[in-house]
Amino acid sequence: MILLEFSMSPMDKGESVSEQVSRSLRIIDESGVPYRLNPMGTVLEGEFDEVMGVVKKCYETMKADCKRITCGIKIDYREGKSGRLESKIASIEKKLSKEMRK
Repeated sequence: MILLEFSMSPMDKGESVSEQVSRSLRIIDESGVPYRLNPMGTVLEGEFDEVMGVVKKCYETMKADCKRITCGIKIDYREGKSGRLESKIASIEKKLSKEMRK
């Protein structure tokens, strides 16, 4: 299973890009792929082709009306493990004996 964190933004839409980014979040939410939104990007969990397909759909949608796009992607593969969106945080909270801020 893959954890894929990405951030994609247009560079030609001015200071605020929430309109374009929210379109990507709609795609992500409707994909059915487990995800977590954070202030700097989104983490997807699934098989490689599945999560990359979501990223591609976000890109194609943004490309429709944006002339320049930046995208950063970070991938963490771990064989035989799923549910890591929750378990990675739970492991740290257990070691610290406290719940982390969300």
